Amino acid sequence: MVGLVPSILSADFTRLGEQVREAEAAGAQRIQIDVMDGHFVPNITMGPMVVEAVRRCTTLPLEAHLMISNPQEYIETFAKAGADVIIVHQEVCPHLHRVLKQIKATGKQAGVALNPSTPVILLQDMFHFIDLLLIMTINPGFGGQEFIPETLPKITQARQIINHRGLHCDIEVDGGVNAQTIPQMLHAGANLFVAGSAVYNNKETVQEAMDKLRLAASVKL
Repeated sequence: MVGLVPSILSADFTRLGEQVREAEAAGAQRIQIDVMDGHFVPNITMGPMVVEAVRRCTTLPLEAHLMISNPQEYIETFAKAGADVIIVHQEVCPHLHRVLKQIKATGKQAGVALNPSTPVILLQDMFHFIDLLLIMTINPGFGGQEFIPETLPKITQARQIINHRGLHCDIEVDGGVNAQTIPQMLHAGANLFVAGSAVYNNKETVQEAMDKLRLAASVKL
């Protein structure tokens, strides 16, 4: 099943609660909260207080995408704030197995994100510990960037590994998700799609935007 995951990075923060509830009413599977520290990525965004606020607005699962250095220092904080899935970047976790165990010890699902230049093979021995693999199809740090098509083979490679091993691990893509790119991503093997500017674009309602993405996902290549 195709799962749409609106990213509130592109939402109107003057009415954040309303926009989250609109996404839930439009059939979002979960909500992503992009946490950036201005160090690992060149931007500073949200923290656990935003997770707490969004938690009060919706019953949907919340993803905390930690685009930060030293994520192990903040896992318990985001878990207590209400995140259901905590995603860390492989690039900043030299002891990834330990961090994944730390996430699971909080009772939350563990996700790992890979930047466009990071190969899937680095997770060869970690797949059994991962609930969600987030493949970045842009370089993280800013919303509204264009999809990098060279990331598609990574999605396919990850899907082949997961299926071959009989694992239950979602493959999520983040970056440049829109009506034009989502069929390619789906065909490559992704099942969850993070959409920010494609959902909160001020040109159409959240319902209309998400319906457009679902329709595009139904097109066979």
